[in-house]
Amino acid sequence: MGIDRYVPESQKDLTVDITEREQTLKSIVTTAPSVVVHTAAETNVDRCETERGLAQRINVDGTANIAAACAKVRARLILMSTDYVFDGKKGNYAETDEPNPISFYGLTKLEAERIVAASSNSLIVRTSVLYGWHPTKPNFATWILKGLPERQTLKVVNDHINSPTFAGNLAEAIRKAIGRNSEGVMHVAGNEGISRFDFAQRIARQFDLDERLLVPVKMSDLSWIARRPRDSSLNVGKAEKELGIELFGVDRGLVEMARSKP
Repeated sequence: MGIDRYVPESQKDLTVDITEREQTLKSIVTTAPSVVVHTAAETNVDRCETERGLAQRINVDGTANIAAACAKVRARLILMSTDYVFDGKKGNYAETDEPNPISFYGLTKLEAERIVAASSNSLIVRTSVLYGWHPTKPNFATWILKGLPERQTLKVVNDHINSPTFAGNLAEAIRKAIGRNSEGVMHVAGNEGISRFDFAQRIARQFDLDERLLVPVKMSDLSWIARRPRDSSLNVGKAEKELGIELFGVDRGLVEMARSKP
């Protein structure tokens, strides 16, 4: 959960368990932010499938707690959601397309969207396959960047299509959305639909790694528990137009990632 306002230094690094309603209410009411960017979620798709109570508490009940707290202080609420609210049958999904999740993770995020949509002055941002540098949390790109230099053979699906999103590009878009007071639903992701295998190849080339270690496989070859949408790529035309921002394709995003390496 992000809290955006000029607040005392002592309050800038609040730790909040969003599943605890009273704790969440107290923290947000005490801080009185003007905007809350709600990024907290259980995003492990298979864990959501097997531990449904946990996924419900974090993704749905936690969102309800944040929404209630925001309402008390009239804070604007921005929810980070996912391309997994779609079933993946067609790809290039626009904001007007009907969600139809095929995993429990996707279902909980859709329920969270409905909670936020009922709030006044709110925005739902759907994104896809975030990548970039993070001190503790790995992502698809850093997994590739760790495995290939270690000469690991990496199996990567070639029939699973998303819109990989450079985290810095997403952050800039959110800042613009806050400044423009955007509301409703907006797809903010990379402007290119691409398979995970093709994405992995682009990563290897950008960072001069041996792409021969990448092995293409099918989703059905892997022991995933939850179903994944085949093509959940997002159409980002609305966001680019309304926010006046370029949402990066994979090549540009990887250049920016390389440029910002710690």
